[in-house]
Amino acid sequence: MAASREAVLEALKTIPDPVGDGDIVASGVVRALNVSADGAVRFVMEIAPSQAKAYEAIKAQAETALAAVEGIGAVSIVMTGHTEKAPPPDLKPQRKAEPQGPQKIPGVNHIIAIASGKGGVGKSTVSSNLACALAAQGRRVGLLDADVYGPSQPRMLGVSGRPASPDGKTILPMRNHGVTMMSIGLMTNEDQAVVWRGPMLMGALQQMMTQVQWGALDVLIVDLPPGTGDVQMTLTQKFHVDGAVVVSTPQDVALLDARKGIDMFKQLRVPILGMVENMSTHICSKCGHEEHVFGHGGVATEAAKLGVPLLAEVPLDLQIRLASDGGAPITVSQPDSAQAQAFHDIAKALVAQGVA
Repeated sequence: MAASREAVLEALKTIPDPVGDGDIVASGVVRALNVSADGAVRFVMEIAPSQAKAYEAIKAQAETALAAVEGIGAVSIVMTGHTEKAPPPDLKPQRKAEPQGPQKIPGVNHIIAIASGKGGVGKSTVSSNLACALAAQGRRVGLLDADVYGPSQPRMLGVSGRPASPDGKTILPMRNHGVTMMSIGLMTNEDQAVVWRGPMLMGALQQMMTQVQWGALDVLIVDLPPGTGDVQMTLTQKFHVDGAVVVSTPQDVALLDARKGIDMFKQLRVPILGMVENMSTHICSKCGHEEHVFGHGGVATEAAKLGVPLLAEVPLDLQIRLASDGGAPITVSQPDSAQAQAFHDIAKALVAQGVA
């Protein structure tokens, strides 16, 4: 009987990445994994050319580890990479293109928008943890930080430096924790404000969607800015979005804005995949007392009215905040913790819906 994909991934996870964090699966080195019915295993090790010598030994370790797994036949590993030193891509607005209908991104199977009606409800925290949770399930995941005015994903995913561009047009994204990531925050200084009007926002979004070399992805998660503005409209009108996940706290004020966001997606004919109640409850770390700082159950009630799933109730927890600020989301730093379980539940629900 041929080995399963999960067995192959488990074997590869025993091999540490000599350059990145964790093992070669978690760091995103293993790409395009394929396990055929006869047990043949094929995948790509995507590295920088200067790291080829270091990864020759890793390739040999991978072959040895897979040979010990029952049900595996031939093993084919190809090492490939991209040029490290290249000028940064030009994200200045380009000449306006002719209007066209929603298009699919080559190599990207699904696009999921993570949205909120207002800021400060934890949408970016949900996005980064969801991306890492899906990657932990063996999915090929991309994360686009489309919150142009407040990009936070570089900090949350522990990514720094500027993306390279071999030809001044194609943008090579960054990777960490098994997630391929792109953010306008990588193009500017951390404390530099982005002062752009609507047309510049729309141009930058389209370039990050179409000019980034995303590669083959099972799902691209788009962390949208709060509200119902230009970025949301451009994304849904220009690209085929499989659905949106709406994040809100149970507070009445937040729910008022969340309803506006849901109505926007209805008008744009984008399905609502579900809702997430963030900061749902707080448990005191000293006495264990549970209290609902922002109320409780409001998002569940709203989801029931809409007939969409309540994907998770995420607690208000210090460890979630510390993990995000430290560049390793809770689903990476403490994957088996109770705090991380809510994000794993969201990932499983989206996989079950066939959109991830």
